[in-house]
Amino acid sequence: MITKIAWKNIWYKPLNTALSIILLTASVAIITLLILLEEQFEKKFNDNIDGIDMVLGAQGSPLQLILSAVYQVDAPTGNINYAEAKTWMSNHMVKSAIPLAFGDNYRGFRIVGTTPEYLSKYGATITTGGKIFNKNFEVVLGSAVAQKMNLKIGDKFFGSHGDAAEGEVHEDHAYHVIGIASATGKVVDNLILCNIPSVWAMHDHEESEEHNQIVGEGENNTTKEHNHDHEAHSDESHDHDAHAESDHHHEHEEAVSEEGKEITAVLIKFRGKMGFITWPRMVAQNTKMQAASPALEVNRLFSLFGIGLQALQYLAYGIMFISGISIFIALYNTLKERKYEFALLRVNGASRLQLLSLVLIESLLLCVTGFIFGTIVGRVVLSIISGSSESEFKMAFNPYDFVWDKEGYLLGLTIFVGILASVIPAFKAYGLNISKTLANA
Repeated sequence: MITKIAWKNIWYKPLNTALSIILLTASVAIITLLILLEEQFEKKFNDNIDGIDMVLGAQGSPLQLILSAVYQVDAPTGNINYAEAKTWMSNHMVKSAIPLAFGDNYRGFRIVGTTPEYLSKYGATITTGGKIFNKNFEVVLGSAVAQKMNLKIGDKFFGSHGDAAEGEVHEDHAYHVIGIASATGKVVDNLILCNIPSVWAMHDHEESEEHNQIVGEGENNTTKEHNHDHEAHSDESHDHDAHAESDHHHEHEEAVSEEGKEITAVLIKFRGKMGFITWPRMVAQNTKMQAASPALEVNRLFSLFGIGLQALQYLAYGIMFISGISIFIALYNTLKERKYEFALLRVNGASRLQLLSLVLIESLLLCVTGFIFGTIVGRVVLSIISGSSESEFKMAFNPYDFVWDKEGYLLGLTIFVGILASVIPAFKAYGLNISKTLANA
């Protein structure tokens, strides 16, 4: 009965009630959003660097190297010589080394040349009916790529140049889907994986086309003998393209020479802790490469983000404080107007404790309502952010995830604000003088 009366009382002045609920909803929504973003963002980042002690790549920004090589969300700092990288990969300090070579993309999904160990590193397995890439231009799709692009085993597609989805399409070589990786919730879900010689073969083909074009433009200034050589070379290229179109599975099966070839980065795991200390300095002094620590760069990234997140948290707590003041003012003002109502309730048998409970329940109903709306709004906003981040950075967030400890703390804080706001009005109702109030009526 007391709760029913309290619910009707809080809607006696709907504008005041709506203002209090809106303020509480806004503060809870911001805090909920920050809790979910921070928790899932940190988890995704830490999961993807698990087992990677160092990243070997071209000189430049260490953070850019980590973002591009580990998280696949930035352009690489450049390429490194594969022969030189292999020397460091075979170092006695190294437990495992996974090379990466970035090539083309398919509708925004990056095509990465690597080894089968890359899948194992993220705990991905090949689904039933598929197999790991072995020959050139055979690919394994991440689970998200297969689902979003509606690709299945046996399908073929053409990649686009570079990282841009709108890049020039390479119609000379089709990629052949021979496997689909299981879902892991990690970066591999959004990648298309092939062997490194596939990336080299595509690169060599592009250089061959550019060379032929240069020769074609200058053939008016060349001798008849050079013209004859160029035509012979063109005939050979034409025969090669015809063979590629008629029998794609056998093209480039011959080993691609590693001489002078480049890769993008190497993911390193050390046998001990000595590599963490010595490698950054040794690599910088002896090569044109750099060795960047993912853990160090991610912590630096979080520290930069942390300033903005902390400012938003302070803003949210400020809004919650204002909402508490709003609830206090609303209860205090209505108490003055309803003192005759409270006096009549006392005459009809209501105890002092029941009047105190009535005011307290009104405040708690406002806070719980604001908390429920706030958690819903926070998750709706996270869902919108997730859609945007997934299209831009291939990173999705789960709006249905619950961080019970932190959100439980938030619920407790919200209830505390409600109790604090109702303390003075509740004790005024408790100490109401019935005879004096009715005598002045």
